[in-house]
Amino acid sequence: MKIEEEYIRLIFGLKLKQLRTGKNLSLFGLSKLSGLSKSYLNEIEKGKKYPKTTKIVILSNVLEVDYDNLVSLKLDKNLAPLGEILKSKVLKEIPLNLFGIKEADLIDIIANAPAKVSAFITTLIEIAKNYNLSKENFYLAALRSYQEAHNNYFDEIEIKAEEFAKSYQINTTKKIKSAYLEEILVEEFGYTIDKETLQNYSEIKELRSIYIPDKKTLLLNKNIDESQYAFILAKEIGYNYLELNDRLYTFPWVNFESFDQVLHNFFASYFAGALLISRTELSKKLKIFFNKKEWSSDQFNKMILKFTDSHETFYQRLTNILPKHFNFKNIFFLRFKNKINTSHYDLTKELHITQLQAPHGNETDEHYCRRWASINALKTVNQDNTKSVINSAQISQYPDSMQEYLVISSATSDPFKSDYNRSISIGMLLNTNLKNRINFLQDKSLSTKQVGITCERCSIKNCEQRVSQATALQKNLKHQIISNKVEEIIADFK
Repeated sequence: MKIEEEYIRLIFGLKLKQLRTGKNLSLFGLSKLSGLSKSYLNEIEKGKKYPKTTKIVILSNVLEVDYDNLVSLKLDKNLAPLGEILKSKVLKEIPLNLFGIKEADLIDIIANAPAKVSAFITTLIEIAKNYNLSKENFYLAALRSYQEAHNNYFDEIEIKAEEFAKSYQINTTKKIKSAYLEEILVEEFGYTIDKETLQNYSEIKELRSIYIPDKKTLLLNKNIDESQYAFILAKEIGYNYLELNDRLYTFPWVNFESFDQVLHNFFASYFAGALLISRTELSKKLKIFFNKKEWSSDQFNKMILKFTDSHETFYQRLTNILPKHFNFKNIFFLRFKNKINTSHYDLTKELHITQLQAPHGNETDEHYCRRWASINALKTVNQDNTKSVINSAQISQYPDSMQEYLVISSATSDPFKSDYNRSISIGMLLNTNLKNRINFLQDKSLSTKQVGITCERCSIKNCEQRVSQATALQKNLKHQIISNKVEEIIADFK
């Protein structure tokens, strides 16, 4: 098996640094001894360059080590864990550049305490395995962290969407029609739109679109509605207008080869949302809605329908606009799905700005609190035979953290899974800023509920909706009692 040149350079650099520091030599000192420049030696140690044979001979002589030992890929016990990490290419799976981290700097940190740091990384890998964290989940977690680090607001893409709308005479004060976007894709970007081919393949009936790059052909599922069609077309425009060539070809995605493809998919989707729902127009409508003295699910729904028939697209757009234009910095977004006539609820998407909020995903198969607005909305839509959208709002109180959230939720049937429903929710932490901006918080008809995270960790007494005992909470309390007693016994012996 051919070993990557980069791996060979990194291993040589690590060994050289270990030998140099072992002899208490600075880069300056080794430069004087070897006659090689300090900058050249630094690049070798960072794995950027691999020296020629003649220079390796010089280094082996001044460091008093065998030539074969110096060029060997075998590492001593201190560096061996780092070698395993480098060889496994785990660092390549992490999109370090996204967070402003250089791989060389991370390697340098690890090299200074290889046993401890590599043990930490190995622990993270083991945790990922135990929680069945796939590559897809890992990339999605990285993307979510990237969104949260930027408050899920990307001004450069917002500006690009506005530039595009102006250039192509798109009226963003009204709902944008898919026919106009289709015309742009065909006339300006040379696309062919095919609405028939996908219907011949029953195995992929859940796919909404496939893009064929060689033919510039977009295959579309003809069962998608107007809003989904408009979003897909706007997303394709985003790929082209933002010049995102390394991309995914299916929606929703099936396979990907790199994190860049996942990131570019997000950028194109963000562009689509910004184009379809103007930040200026949405901010105007939200100000009017927040100024109302009473909460109205009908008025909320009318506001959504001014922009799109897709409630999820609207809620996603709220996560962009609320932190930036209303300074609501502590919000969460949740999407649940539920198979009809079952009591199992799957959290399929979440986002937290600017920190992890009280309601969040739990990977231990515990039961999410049945008092959540998102789950209540799903229960309601399950009982509703009209297939209408259920909109609701409530104040959710978390007694353990003493935090309160205004939570708005919408639930409807899943358009691509006939036996499933789904709900989308956005929660905003109740603080002074929120109370000053949203008048209907004083509406007495707005329900207030005490909620937990999962039944297993919930301290609420006499909950009629509990589906599991608070086993995790009871276990933690038992451990705390034991810990307190141990401290008491130790104190008695002093």
